[in-house]
Amino acid sequence: MDQFIVQPLFGSGPIHWYTVTNVTLWMGLSVVALVLVMLVGTSKRALVPGRAQSIGELAYGFVHKMVEDVAGRDAVPYFPYIMTLFMFIVLSNFLGLLPMSFTTTSHIAVTAVMAIAVFLAVTVLGFVKNGVGFFSLFWISSAPLALRPALALIEIISYFVRPVSHSIRLAGNMMAGHAVIKVFAAFAGVALISPLSVVAITAMYALETLVSFIQAYVFAILTCVYLKDALHPHH
Repeated sequence: MDQFIVQPLFGSGPIHWYTVTNVTLWMGLSVVALVLVMLVGTSKRALVPGRAQSIGELAYGFVHKMVEDVAGRDAVPYFPYIMTLFMFIVLSNFLGLLPMSFTTTSHIAVTAVMAIAVFLAVTVLGFVKNGVGFFSLFWISSAPLALRPALALIEIISYFVRPVSHSIRLAGNMMAGHAVIKVFAAFAGVALISPLSVVAITAMYALETLVSFIQAYVFAILTCVYLKDALHPHH
């Protein structure tokens, strides 16, 4: 698990909130990659797009359609936030697959901040848009009256658990995948099973590439679901 250790970039000693670490470096590189893909790569706006512009346009259209389909047309004004989340996570995941890199999304400290930000944003938005009517999200009017208080309690608990599940899902999947690759790599030095180990590493690497995209997609689509609840609590 040493690949997940947070270390200072300069010097040694205890790590404080202001210490520049390997996490800081790779989050910064993710932001740089995001700017290169979405701003520099699409700046020419060519009629026949190049590779970078094609990637940017595909990502834009993919996330925009997801927001519309899941949260509705009135959620489109919040598309830039969801787009930024998706691109930051997917680029962080892909950069974490490079040799000698650091996977920032494997740390709960990173994913929890994003999940809590989403939770606070949709909660505030829910009250701004609906006032006290936002509480109707927890009151299941279609259920029998005797069951509604118990269901309301369950709904409240599940609502406040959202940032926990939202953050652990991403961090847990990224950490698990990288740990499994490291386990298979440990067997590569054993002559009898080294060919099998190499095949297993290759297969896991391919799977982890897919998981890197899927986890960014899941984080973004759950954000859309929570946004839909904030905009339409009655439904």
